[in-house]
Amino acid sequence: MRTFSKILILLMFGSFCVTAQNDSLWRYFRETELHLKNLAPYAFRNKNEQVRTDSNKVFFKLMKDVLQYPESFNYSFDSIKNDVSILVNKDKTFRIITWNFPKNDGTHLYFGFIQHWYKPNKKEKEEYQLHTLVDVSNTIKASPETYVGKADKWFGMLYYQIIESADYWLLLGWDGNEKLVQRKFIDVLYFKNGEPIFGKDVFKIPKKNPKRIMFQYSADIVMTLRYEPKKNAIVFSHLSPESDDPYLKEQYQFYGPDGSFDAFVKDGGKWKLVEDVDVRNPEDNYSKSKKPDVKKQKPLYQPK
Repeated sequence: MRTFSKILILLMFGSFCVTAQNDSLWRYFRETELHLKNLAPYAFRNKNEQVRTDSNKVFFKLMKDVLQYPESFNYSFDSIKNDVSILVNKDKTFRIITWNFPKNDGTHLYFGFIQHWYKPNKKEKEEYQLHTLVDVSNTIKASPETYVGKADKWFGMLYYQIIESADYWLLLGWDGNEKLVQRKFIDVLYFKNGEPIFGKDVFKIPKKNPKRIMFQYSADIVMTLRYEPKKNAIVFSHLSPESDDPYLKEQYQFYGPDGSFDAFVKDGGKWKLVEDVDVRNPEDNYSKSKKPDVKKQKPLYQPK
């Protein structure tokens, strides 16, 4: 452990001395990326939780320091993309970076940043902003589906896909949650006066008014949640208990895909829920609910 601590100290104070003032920014970015790549096995895959914790602190600091530079927005950080999600919107006005920290008890913590180019008005130049995402999901008492928070009060998750809309973006995310139940989300991001806000009323669901959509299911199962750009629809597995036993209702460790699929389809400025869509029919635009033959549908998931 002493040797490992020395490595961390060197990463923070020794080899990290290369700065923009002493060398080119691009070399600084490359060297920081190399440090991050070398640190990733300790931060994400080491069996010792204390080692992971200490390494993640350094990983976070390195990321925050390098992202302070506006020029870093165009640096890809390709070598760490197996451990860190990096998503950029179509117009390249913002980039969102997230990663998860697995704990020994099966729960997860989440970390991230948003790099944002903000233009207060037409006359002023674009301003570069760096927002640190602070995961407070463990302290939120409200339902995750109704919670609205800013960057410093973020409902943490690992984002893996971004979907463009008029004045907001949908983010598909995964949350390891705990040992028995995992979750996926359709989160919503928008900016108000340059400030990122998560959670917005953009879904059309009967008798519900969610700010984001949550799916809960067994940690042993993989569910489908993906965006189909040709149909401008978000398709997802319909989740249900493994049997009709009424005692299993809302016992999500027993929930999984039942072979049928639902979708959210763009309808004006919102996303309308359409149930029982036929995902195997390329001509189906998911415009209305129908009941496909589940027996003829090949599931789009495979058990772990």
